[in-house]
Amino acid sequence: MTILVIVALLAFYMAWNLGANDVANAMGTSVGSKAITLKQAIIMAGVLEFLGAVLFGQEVTSTLGTKIANPVLFATTPQTLVMGMISVLLSGGIWLQVATSRGLPISSSHAIVGAIAGFSWVSLGIEAIDWSSMGLITIGWILTPIISGTISAGLYSLIRHWIFNQLHPLSQLQEWTPWLSTLLLSIFGIIVLPTITQPLSQFLLIERKLNIPPHDITLFITGIAAIALTLISWRQLANSQIDNQIQSLFAKFQVISACFVAFAHGSNDVGNAIAPLAVIYYINQQGKIPSHQLTIPLWILLLGAVGIVAGLAVWGKKVITTIGENIISLEPSSGFCAELATAMTILLASRLGLPVSTSHALVGGVVGIGLVQNLQAIKLSTIQNIAAAWLITVPISAALSAMIFTIINRQ
Repeated sequence: MTILVIVALLAFYMAWNLGANDVANAMGTSVGSKAITLKQAIIMAGVLEFLGAVLFGQEVTSTLGTKIANPVLFATTPQTLVMGMISVLLSGGIWLQVATSRGLPISSSHAIVGAIAGFSWVSLGIEAIDWSSMGLITIGWILTPIISGTISAGLYSLIRHWIFNQLHPLSQLQEWTPWLSTLLLSIFGIIVLPTITQPLSQFLLIERKLNIPPHDITLFITGIAAIALTLISWRQLANSQIDNQIQSLFAKFQVISACFVAFAHGSNDVGNAIAPLAVIYYINQQGKIPSHQLTIPLWILLLGAVGIVAGLAVWGKKVITTIGENIISLEPSSGFCAELATAMTILLASRLGLPVSTSHALVGGVVGIGLVQNLQAIKLSTIQNIAAAWLITVPISAALSAMIFTIINRQ
């Protein structure tokens, strides 16, 4: 029982740092463009991350818990896997904390992968590492910001040409509004939809009793989510300080997109923090390693959700400032393009089977805006620091995990 309490605290620590670093990506451009205040961003992201994690974090966490390391390799030594998961939580949390303290947005997923590789190498040898996955991560690291930057630059160039450079930009924007709304809801709907529909298999019995087609339930839940996100964002913008009417309209689009990102992030990335805890809890209860599906107790989901929200509230400002202000100066129109490009990149990379990082895509999108606006406006020192943090995330996490695992097993 004592070790379970310790692991729960470590999972909370990991979730805290994940919230402070990763969640800040969702709201960084909205704060930087002055679409919303920092306080509003923290409240909105906190609510949506919490709901996403608790309501829809089960499926993703279960997948990570059974595939985070090859269970077959630890079938006869479940306690080795327990020590490995503790190493993963500690090393991932430490590196996220170091990066956040310097305001550097990094990928929590890459930190976790590096940590798994580190303890696997020490415990089972170099052959335990899936080098093909490492190769895909490297490809994703290179391609993600490039693709996002290209899309962002293209979108912003179109908006500048067809709206801002016209004689009557406001009327042009009003004509474009239905199309922008359709594009926004379509792209982010496709991202959020799988998150919502994955757990729907649990409701098959309800569907049969009520004779409701699964498609209708999917549309219903998605519609409710879209309406809720829209109302939240519009409410937050009721007292917007943006005087420019065009930018004020773009601010609404931008905040809706940020809400979608926060909701989807909460449901997907909470697993990075609590999957190791779920594995250890299962081993503690069953005395064996999980091989297939994991049922995640509600208290574990709540622990991860609360940790993410607390980390965002207490320490999220640093990374939000980096994304929103320390690369280039953003307006709602440019911030909207960066977030839309991020979403499109995630979709494209997912279809290609490439592992993606929201941090990488969003930074690439912001840089793409800078290339269109003014190359000299980009703060190269910030970009260099971020790129360096990306480059060393996997090896640093691996080294930390290997070291921690070795120390623990010597006790």
